Amino acid sequence: MSILTPLPPSSSSSFLEDFLRQGQRGRHQRPLKKLIGLQPKTARVIRNGSELDIPVSEVAVGDLVVVRPGERVPVDGVVREGYSSVDESMITGESLPVEKRAGDKVIGATINKAGTFKFETTKVGKETVLAQIVRLVQEAQGSKPPIARMVDVIASYFVPIVIAIAIITFIIWSILVLLRHLPMLFSTLSLCSSLPAPVPGIGHPHLDHGRDRKGSGKWHLDSGGRGPGDSPSA
Repeated sequence: MSILTPLPPSSSSSFLEDFLRQGQRGRHQRPLKKLIGLQPKTARVIRNGSELDIPVSEVAVGDLVVVRPGERVPVDGVVREGYSSVDESMITGESLPVEKRAGDKVIGATINKAGTFKFETTKVGKETVLAQIVRLVQEAQGSKPPIARMVDVIASYFVPIVIAIAIITFIIWSILVLLRHLPMLFSTLSLCSSLPAPVPGIGHPHLDHGRDRKGSGKWHLDSGGRGPGDSPSA
């Protein structure tokens, strides 16, 4: 039994379809990975009067978080102390930094630009704005609108029909071209078949049945077009 067993057509087409879907899904997941990568891995939390760097997943609602210049805001919350400007362009699209002071809300994954401030966390985990954006993007990629489903149905019939029309057109034009050139083809074949036929009397030696001088009837070759009793000319 051969190791390289050919796959049936259905299996090969299914494999190709899965491969194309995986490639398309990979391209669609790149923006999601970039969004998820915006969230910092750790947060600086004040607990028992001291600052501790802990994973973002361990931050709880009500914790007091310290954010220094150049750092990303780990989760959503409200500023309790300090003043700064925050770049929210990756979330809200606002190109200019937004000033933040006590009482203002901050969004996770935004970048602190100027000063240091402390904020109280209000949303963590899947409740943050960033997590909700990621979830909405995943739902949008996983579902198809009605117009997209209708296009898929039309394409499933349209492509085979176009291929069939192309094949039929090729066959019809091939037959028409063959019929158009068929008389010329037959004429050429007739001319070619007639060329090898000998033409008597044009420089060809011929056989003549005559009698020699002794009177015996024999076939002899006359290459000069003379009879058996003719003498060669001077």
